[in-house]
Amino acid sequence: MYGRSGLLRMAALGAIAALVAGAFGGPAAAENPTLKIGFVGVTSGPAAAWGTSNVRSMQTRAAWLNEKGGVTIGDKTYKIEIVTFDDQKDPKRAIAGMEKMAQEGIHYVVGPNVDDGAAAVRPVAEKAGIIYFPYAFPKTLYTKPASNAILGMVASYQSGPAIYKYLRDHKGVKTIAFVAGNESDPLSQRDSGVAAAKALGMKVLADKDTYETDTRDFTPVLTPIVKLKPDLLVLSGVAPANAPLLIRSARELGYKGLISTETAQDAQVLKEGAGDLADGFISVGGASTPEIRSATMDEFIARYTKMFGEYNDESNTKVYALEYILDTLKANPAAIDNVEEFKKTIDTFSAPNPFVKGNSTLHYVGMTSFGQKRQVAVPMVVNEYRGGKFVTLFVGSVD
Repeated sequence: MYGRSGLLRMAALGAIAALVAGAFGGPAAAENPTLKIGFVGVTSGPAAAWGTSNVRSMQTRAAWLNEKGGVTIGDKTYKIEIVTFDDQKDPKRAIAGMEKMAQEGIHYVVGPNVDDGAAAVRPVAEKAGIIYFPYAFPKTLYTKPASNAILGMVASYQSGPAIYKYLRDHKGVKTIAFVAGNESDPLSQRDSGVAAAKALGMKVLADKDTYETDTRDFTPVLTPIVKLKPDLLVLSGVAPANAPLLIRSARELGYKGLISTETAQDAQVLKEGAGDLADGFISVGGASTPEIRSATMDEFIARYTKMFGEYNDESNTKVYALEYILDTLKANPAAIDNVEEFKKTIDTFSAPNPFVKGNSTLHYVGMTSFGQKRQVAVPMVVNEYRGGKFVTLFVGSVD
């Protein structure tokens, strides 16, 4: 039994506890609400590097923002949670992934990484009210009546002409040959590349040669092309795992010309698969270079490397999607659960670009290519592989 004094002490302690709980909020009150951002894309197989760089970029940036206390949108501060789904580069799985996002009430999704997957998820995204940021190039995804997809990078039909023109003007390239995987993405990129090369006055020596994407011996495919001795061999839409095998085969067959692609690549994969034979290989890089990147970008790279033990240059581009989503939501908090509000904000949206020095801004582009702003504005960096790493060849832009 407690005496009178004991009961008084307990009552006093209870009152103090209640005051403390009121001052700091209980465990539930201290928790920020969670804002889930999805990823649906490829993180396994030959093209895994494309989606892995997406996921790791999102996870690195989310952890950093959460560490700083979260993201304030309107009158609420949110903890960011990244929800991922590996579609294994299979359109049917991409649909299942987008359906999962819809079931979880997620309105903003990064990916898919390939044309088939991005096209397949469109009906689900439009029905469920999801804005998604594909790394896929079909113009039908970004032109009216489509309005829910926003291209997360520079497209091949934007970078291809820039690369060919640079090589024509600076390297004397006059003849060009294309080889592509027998899938819709690389075939589409090949066709747009052929058109761009012809428009620049280049002579196209080969534009029909293809290979199955699970090929490991590319000698039969490349032998007739190498015999043509093109100044430039374009590996249209090549997956990161296949690029070093194609490069090695071409060089071992005696090809001495330039080799390029409009897809982003992984320097470590090139180093391991082709070594010095990959020197001179030209590809689209991440949207940053040592010359233009900010202290924030440097810290992002350091955090990413610490978190995953390595860094992929393509993440210089992949870091942008989450930033665009969050900053657009900040500009119009009503878009948190209403993508129509997000769409209303796109045309006038502008925010400081934290990843580039100077007065660069985050804003949406795409009027020239799509007739509406359905593309993020990122620097168009073109890289050359040298000595195990990428070096900047040139930097351009897209309107």
